Amino acid sequence: MYWLATRSVVVSLPRWRSLALLLRSAAPRHCSFSSSPTLRHSRRELERICCFKGQKVLKGSSKTTKKFKALNGALNDKDLSNLLWWKERLEMCRKPSTVQLVKRLTYSNLLGLDVNLKNGSLKEGTLNWEMLQFKSRFPREVLLCRVGEFYESIGIDACILVEYAGLNPFGGLRSDSVPRAGCPIMNLRQTLDDLTRNGYSVCIVEEVQGPTQARARKGRFISGHAHPGSPYVFGLVCGDHDLDFPEPMPVVGISRSARGYCINLVLETMKTFSSEDGLTEEALVTKLRTCRYHHLYLHTSLRNNSSGTCRWGEFGEGGLLWGECSARQFEWFGGNPVNELLLKVKELYGLNDEVTFRNVTLSSENRPQPLTLGTATQIGAIPTEGIPCLLKVLLPSNCTGLPVLYMRDLLLNPPDYEIASAIQATCKLMSNVTCSIPEFTCISSSKLVKLLEQREANHIEFCKIKNVLDEILHMYKNSELKEILKLLMDPTWVATGLKIDFETLVTECEWASGRIGEMISLDGESDKKISSSSVIPSDFFEDMESSWKGRVKKIHIEEEFAEVQRAAEALSLAVTEDFLPIISRIKASTAPFGGSKGEILYAREHEAVWFKGKRFTPSVWAGTPGEEQIKQIKPASDSRGRKVGEEWYTTWKVEDALTRYHEAGAKAKLKVLELLRGLSSELQSKINILVFASMLLIVAKALFAHVSEGRRRKWVFPTLAKSHGSEDVKPFDGAYGMKIIGLSPYWFDVAEGSAVHNTVDMQSLFLLTGPNGGGKSSLLRSICAASLLGICGFMVPAESALIPQFDSIMLHMKSYDSPADGKSSFQVEMSEIRSIIAGTTKRSLVLIDEICRGTETAKGTCIAGSIIETLDKIGCLGIVSTHLHGIFTLPLNTKNMVYKAMGTVYVDGKTKPTWKLIDGICRESLAFETAKKEGMPETIIRRAEGLYLSVYAKEVLSGRNEREADLSNTSIYHSDESHLELSRIRQEAAFNRKKSTNQVEVLQKEVENAVTVICQKKLIELYKKKNISELAVVHCVLIDAREQPPPSTIGASSVYVMLRPDKKFYVGETDDLEGRVRAHRSKEGMQNASFIYFLVPGKSLACQLETLLINQLSNQGFQLTNVADGKHRNFGTSVPIESVPVSVCS
Repeated sequence: MYWLATRSVVVSLPRWRSLALLLRSAAPRHCSFSSSPTLRHSRRELERICCFKGQKVLKGSSKTTKKFKALNGALNDKDLSNLLWWKERLEMCRKPSTVQLVKRLTYSNLLGLDVNLKNGSLKEGTLNWEMLQFKSRFPREVLLCRVGEFYESIGIDACILVEYAGLNPFGGLRSDSVPRAGCPIMNLRQTLDDLTRNGYSVCIVEEVQGPTQARARKGRFISGHAHPGSPYVFGLVCGDHDLDFPEPMPVVGISRSARGYCINLVLETMKTFSSEDGLTEEALVTKLRTCRYHHLYLHTSLRNNSSGTCRWGEFGEGGLLWGECSARQFEWFGGNPVNELLLKVKELYGLNDEVTFRNVTLSSENRPQPLTLGTATQIGAIPTEGIPCLLKVLLPSNCTGLPVLYMRDLLLNPPDYEIASAIQATCKLMSNVTCSIPEFTCISSSKLVKLLEQREANHIEFCKIKNVLDEILHMYKNSELKEILKLLMDPTWVATGLKIDFETLVTECEWASGRIGEMISLDGESDKKISSSSVIPSDFFEDMESSWKGRVKKIHIEEEFAEVQRAAEALSLAVTEDFLPIISRIKASTAPFGGSKGEILYAREHEAVWFKGKRFTPSVWAGTPGEEQIKQIKPASDSRGRKVGEEWYTTWKVEDALTRYHEAGAKAKLKVLELLRGLSSELQSKINILVFASMLLIVAKALFAHVSEGRRRKWVFPTLAKSHGSEDVKPFDGAYGMKIIGLSPYWFDVAEGSAVHNTVDMQSLFLLTGPNGGGKSSLLRSICAASLLGICGFMVPAESALIPQFDSIMLHMKSYDSPADGKSSFQVEMSEIRSIIAGTTKRSLVLIDEICRGTETAKGTCIAGSIIETLDKIGCLGIVSTHLHGIFTLPLNTKNMVYKAMGTVYVDGKTKPTWKLIDGICRESLAFETAKKEGMPETIIRRAEGLYLSVYAKEVLSGRNEREADLSNTSIYHSDESHLELSRIRQEAAFNRKKSTNQVEVLQKEVENAVTVICQKKLIELYKKKNISELAVVHCVLIDAREQPPPSTIGASSVYVMLRPDKKFYVGETDDLEGRVRAHRSKEGMQNASFIYFLVPGKSLACQLETLLINQLSNQGFQLTNVADGKHRNFGTSVPIESVPVSVCS
């Protein structure tokens, strides 16, 4: 038996029965803890229980009675709901060790401790009592409490650690002790990752460091929290490493309104929330599938569906959403969907009521509808097995992380016309940029906010922040990039919800960059000089000073810096005076084996420099050198006064010097941390600017990467029409609609020449027929992807395109059954098409593949015909494909529908697909050929053909007859002008040489001028010999460290010179400059290499100029690393340059 205390009664229960079982014998998997009447009823039931057994316990010792009095009244309705919440999660535990631990829990307190077990006392002043106080503040977080060199958990939290973090319980599985588990300090980060990966939040309690009085308990405080998508950052300011931040995970609330479904997202880290209303069920499920969220709340408005029943999902609508949510953990809530959700978030994260959240909701009035689940999966916007991934072809393979997330979110939530136009205009400018572009440092906005808010940003993070600001300023100062920067303002506003003026952004970036530059020690600065001594191991000073030197500029810590230097010199002097004579005495000893040994070593574990030796004490004291020092040494001891080994020795003078040095170092480190935290506080006032700037660079990097990949794939920019049928739209051939010329499947690489191109001129609804494997599904996917890319402002896989601004793009392909909802595949198809029709307007694009395939042919044909009539009446653009040829005999009432087919040819007695879109009807299915191709037994094929001919012979003959009927540059320089131009180049070279003062810049200018003169002279010679029709001016472009080539270099031949950090050069040529730069910089020591390049028309000319430069530059005294390549006169080609006709464009 064990005892539970409530507000007014002590209850005796069987040992195996928990409080949660008493409250609710069969708690459902998904509970609503906002329903207090149920809890009040449970409490009344609890209070009515009277116990008559075991009353002698109440009459026992006063100590036991006091223990229960301490617990009396501790559990309120909220505590009970939290215990039920934990009980549900413990019931999911499957590890045998966890199951055994759970049996030892009681639910009489938030820790789940049984006070009658060993180490289960909750007496005031004990560690358990202290942990209970912390747990009561964050009852739904796993509590990890620092105890010495470990982080420990007890009770419920210990069970969670054993189950999900792979830890073993302390003390094994002894049944007489409360559950305890923990991890060493070094494994904290891994333990937190394991818990957050499984959806748990963690509250971390740290000990107050420093000396304490005898028998006094160490003070403890909550140092921070780790949530899914928001890691633990305490102590990061002291470190010299970066911390990877995952994608932030919001708290999600779903409700129902008159407009449709509504989703509310709250980001605790960013202190923002957004609401999106009027969503279809499919669009809402798409958002849930693509959003990794921390907690899910369902509003009670979802329980009443359109049928008026309370059994959610019983009649069609709601079934898909219910199936999605029922597989996840969620809670019900009521009241105002936004306000109540914000209250839930504050309760969940332990925030004060004064904390406010910024509304970043953007108007959806003119925006296209978000993609439905079927559309997103069928074009690979959501990665789906067997479906070509659109994101993978939209960006280069080396572009990962935050830019990919931005592109994915933009595809799933297409922008309005103005933003799409801004994105396209930006991409067009990016495509034509000729200057080098920044690397675009990407920092997560949530990382910025959390580190600055908690003042945990270290010098590495500040350097990254400065890189972001400097790259913004670099774009502002460059005439080509400045226009791009301006155009990026609106897309960044949409992505962040922050509206910032352009000039304000630049001004604030200048201030913040300057402030960081004033405080932080940047790369290449000499503020990290470590103390040194000839007698003290260098590792000692490196370990002691590297934790604070090189963080901030020396000017801010001059006093502390000088004190550490003086202390280091004093330590060096003490070691020299006390240890060096002993070392000299030992070295003078000539004993062969078993003689004296000794050396000065760094005891890393004890952070000390001591003498380590043996057999150095003289047998006879004769006043020889070193004896006096030997008399002064004493055994070394650790911080607790315990002797360290038998061979470690020190002196009082050395110990005093060590203490002074450590105190000076600690004071300097404290000053550095104070300065870093102060800088965090300063920059926190500019957090909106920093968030905006970081997101702007993420957008810029994503769009530059897209343009680079689009150019490589030979995609084009479409013409965007503001609205379907708008007066602002310029017509194609006198009609409004969509026209895509040379459309290819997005997953094919056109640059490799493997794609079949189609022209789609769509003014109304198409009814599409064609054989199996004829390309119907591929065409629908291609049109869907091209249309989506177009309305997002991206490049499209075509030769040219006119795409209207659709208000929704919906693609429906094959459907599968849903056993969880009790629906057949045809039911699922009808549910999805019903949703499509409900959301279709005359400005929609609707694409339905093989309609009504899952039911009886005759009735399915009639349903398909009725759907086609409905879509035709609405007036939308779209395609409906089908194999139901009976639809052609139906008396359809359509006005605008057009018959289209996938073409076939008759070759050698066989019908083969052409994968080309043509006018008309195709009644050939190629079903037998497809079955044979996939390995169907020949006997089955022959029997099927026989059955077909016996039943459909007349249709075969008529179809064959129908098929047979259906087959049907710049100005030229004069020689005098050439010499003048060459003279001008040389004069500029001389002027630039005088102007530049920096050694590296001088070297860059010298090689740039040499390259220009050498290559320009060669081109002039070619022009005189009439081997080239036009004379080009060599235009060298510098790619500095942390910059990359512009997209305009893609597919163009170029000659480049790499300036290595060791001031040597490498000359090369390439058709992929961006890849070559990346390859060079990936090598060790080459990360900051800079490049000079110029474009040439053709690889042959590039190879010849490369050889010319290798020979000429080396002759002029430049140090080249690839001189051997210049020995080949026609390196890279077998034809001399004079024999190659070249057309050079300036």
